[in-house]
Amino acid sequence: MRQGAAWLAVTALLAGCATTPQRTVVDTRAENVGHQRLPPAAGGGGGAVQAYEMQPGEGYRMPQLYAGRDPVVGARDPRTELAPTTVCLQVVVDAEGRVERSVPLSDREVCRPGVAAENAPLLAAAQEAVAQWRYTPAAVCHFAAGKVPDNRGDCTAAERIEPVAVSLLYAFTFEIVHGRQVVERR
Repeated sequence: MRQGAAWLAVTALLAGCATTPQRTVVDTRAENVGHQRLPPAAGGGGGAVQAYEMQPGEGYRMPQLYAGRDPVVGARDPRTELAPTTVCLQVVVDAEGRVERSVPLSDREVCRPGVAAENAPLLAAAQEAVAQWRYTPAAVCHFAAGKVPDNRGDCTAAERIEPVAVSLLYAFTFEIVHGRQVVERR
């Protein structure tokens, strides 16, 4: 029961802790890729989230992506032109930092083209890429009474670290210009 509550708490915390947009571009032979986490949709998205309040002696460490290849569409999409098209995924990361699954999202207007049949190659590329991603797992940090650091996300001084599963939202914007594929990962 406590682990389930912690997982739900972490999900709720992520909804409030989404970082500001970050853009990175990686130049490969045929594609450029960047990524950013999406903030939760207005109205809470597709699943119910149960609120969890951190106790005075607890902190939360966000998951950190340390190994994540970028989506590669390659020859599976023969189009030579494609206006910017966004594919959104909910990525479930287990308590060991492995991607358990990814689920396409269409709860936002910008994400809806990503689930269209003609964009199946884009969705497949994004899901294949995230399936290989690895994270330092998210965790609830349990500190001794009176020993809580200013940065509750730093588990270094914690008495106990409880890794927890989390759900993260990502958007990948694909574009093909004169046969060259460009992907922005958000």
